[in-house]
Formats: sequence, structure tokens, C-alpha cells
Amino acid sequence: MGTREDIARAVEAGREAGRQKEKPTVCPYPRSSTLRTAWIRGYAETNPLPSQNQDI
Repeated sequence: MGTREDIARAVEAGREAGRQKEKPTVCPYPRSSTLRTAWIRGYAETNPLPSQNQDI
């Protein structure tokens, strides 16, 4: 598991990737990494998926 600083950096890197409209596959962390989860969380903050129930 990463340190708090590593996690914060991963979240910010994910946010930046989302702002740049990069594909989520650019995440540099392996699937088993806590840092990958943090990166994806940051990415989703700036580039969220549309809700499946939007039209209901």
C-alpha cells in the first residue's frame, strides 16, 4: 500500500488525466495496487461516467 503522499499524488494524476480527456487505460498502476484505485477515483471526479438511470 502507498503512503498518504503517494495516494494524494495518484489521485491528482488521475484528475489531470481526466481533465486532459485521456483514456482511463493510461493509468500507470497495476490492477492490484491501491494507487490504481486512487488514480481511478481522481479520474472519475473530472471525467465521470453518465448515470445509467438518467432518462428514467
